[in-house]
Amino acid sequence: MKLGVIGCGKMGRALAEGILRAKLCLPENTLVYDSYPAATVAMSAELGVAVAPDNAAVIEGSDVVLLCTKPQGFYAMLEELGECQGRLLLSIAAGIRIDAIESGTECRHRVIRVMPNTPALIGKGASAFALGSTATKSDASVAASLLSAVGYVCQVSESALDAVTALSGSGPAYFFLMLEALISEGIAQGLDPVIARDLAIHTAAGAAELARSTGEDPAVLRQNVTSPNGTTFAALEYFRSRDFEAIVRGGVAAAAERSRELGS
Repeated sequence: MKLGVIGCGKMGRALAEGILRAKLCLPENTLVYDSYPAATVAMSAELGVAVAPDNAAVIEGSDVVLLCTKPQGFYAMLEELGECQGRLLLSIAAGIRIDAIESGTECRHRVIRVMPNTPALIGKGASAFALGSTATKSDASVAASLLSAVGYVCQVSESALDAVTALSGSGPAYFFLMLEALISEGIAQGLDPVIARDLAIHTAAGAAELARSTGEDPAVLRQNVTSPNGTTFAALEYFRSRDFEAIVRGGVAAAAERSRELGS
């Protein structure tokens, strides 16, 4: 496979690095370009990939192209892809709909829209993808293979991608906010800052891994560690008295609505 990457920021680099690490593509068969030359040079130096002179050259020299340009520069980038046809384009631009990408390329390419998240930087991402109007089952297999190199992946309809964006795309920030609060209160309760941070991070990582590895319903896992009138019970009762679940659900709903606005 000849892989192209347009946009050499953190997510573009993370995806390319994971794909190369999994040996799904070789560095010498990977062509990258970014409108910021320093980003292109850095990615080439770090991963040993080839540098293209422009966006059109990436398309011409690749079978599959990752479109990792930020939404604000996305449409301008589409105008620079040249007249080449028949490539598979995987777009990670938040809020840019499939029909807009297909229209912007005059339907010359097959399109798959992807919503990854930042833990892909360490190979622990969660991604979902939706097929464009001309993308095939074979294209879906290619997308699943490439994205699995940086973590979990699933296929959804495009109508579900706003919810995906709100849940997993933005989701890491929700957990970081809770970690901030846990660490802050741990320090307030007398813990050394380093110890508070380490305990909070390992607790979060352990809880997530327990849920993943056991396959148990989170409600069951919560009940398993909640003794009647114990310390966990006291904390959960406080959360419920402040409508914690409604706050979380409301935040996810707000993110999904914003995703819909960005795509309209």
